[in-house]
Amino acid sequence: MIPGVFAAAFTIFPASKRPIVSPLIGLVATLAPTIGPTVGGYLSSAFSWHWLFLVNVVPGICVSIAAWTLIDFDQPQKGLLKRFDWLGLIGMAGFLGSLEYVLEEGTRLDWFESHEIVFFSVVMIFGAALFFWRALTRDDPLVDLYAFTNRNFAFGSLFSFCMGIGLYGLTYLYPVYLGRIRGYDALQIGETMFVTGLCMFLTAPIAGRLSQAIDPRVQMMIGFAGFALGTWIATGITADWDFYELLVPQILRGVSLMLCMVPINNLALGTLPPAQLKNASGLYNLTRNLGGAVGLALINTLLNTRTDLHIARLHESVAAGRQVAEEAIAQTMQRFLDFGDAAERMALALINQRAHKQALIMAFGDVFLGLTFIFASLVLLALLMRKPPAAPPARGGGH
Repeated sequence: MIPGVFAAAFTIFPASKRPIVSPLIGLVATLAPTIGPTVGGYLSSAFSWHWLFLVNVVPGICVSIAAWTLIDFDQPQKGLLKRFDWLGLIGMAGFLGSLEYVLEEGTRLDWFESHEIVFFSVVMIFGAALFFWRALTRDDPLVDLYAFTNRNFAFGSLFSFCMGIGLYGLTYLYPVYLGRIRGYDALQIGETMFVTGLCMFLTAPIAGRLSQAIDPRVQMMIGFAGFALGTWIATGITADWDFYELLVPQILRGVSLMLCMVPINNLALGTLPPAQLKNASGLYNLTRNLGGAVGLALINTLLNTRTDLHIARLHESVAAGRQVAEEAIAQTMQRFLDFGDAAERMALALINQRAHKQALIMAFGDVFLGLTFIFASLVLLALLMRKPPAAPPARGGGH
């Protein structure tokens, strides 16, 4: 649906209207996954988790009816079904489906120690080979990869991939921290996460206006720098951070996402010929979803590996300062004197729990540092995109 929305908007509206239309599209595409934790937290607390699914039924029916009756801007090309690339579709399904599974489940199943991960990795490789072979050799491929020869579209897709990491990665990372470290329930997490969605909503019209006033590449650089600053601030995270400590990073995230989204959309899709828009729109949105999948896999892997590393280092520091460790154990044992011989064992368990919690917090800081590096790098890469020609002014009296 999202590629269809992008293709329709860039087909129906002239270039002069894109500063108005593009922020609206970007807002819809990014606001939903951002306010999802807030709405989901309320529904699961007030009713049950079943309503996370049931709440979509009535709006889905209404949107389907509206789409069928109100949308009429293009005609289908049914002749394409006669030469539809079924082999390419099978290869793409095997490639992307297996890739998603491997990235989503790899950390939980210990990667290649699992027979399932090995199997789907093989399917992914063969699916990718089949898909790319068909895409590069057929005259009418299922997906036209030659859109990537357009420099703006290629870099725009790269930025969309990274935006997927930032959008979906932090939408996942903040709730994990709030739940595992702060002990928040679903509703509290949703209330804390609402800041980003509100900032995106308020920034959308400003981003549209700004894209008319300054070079879109400069606007992208401002957005990337703001996102990097927000994650840099979050590298100092501790066990005491709650709504107020996360307020500035979330404001920077929400504002920066909208500042980036509008010019990326315009530069990546707005400079393509109309004949390539539908295909390119699908590829463009695919990169954002892949960025989210890859980002979640990398974040989970990094959290686990860095947590293990920090635990090992904490153990080494305890061993190096044995007297300090003995004093900590003795102080902790005072809380469990009523349990007799089990006091020392319970004290050690509590200290070990604290060490794991501290190691996890340090791992969160490492992940935020990695995200800072990614978005700081994009500031420089934005200069490699071409500035689009100025859009002609809209004609008065048109419809």
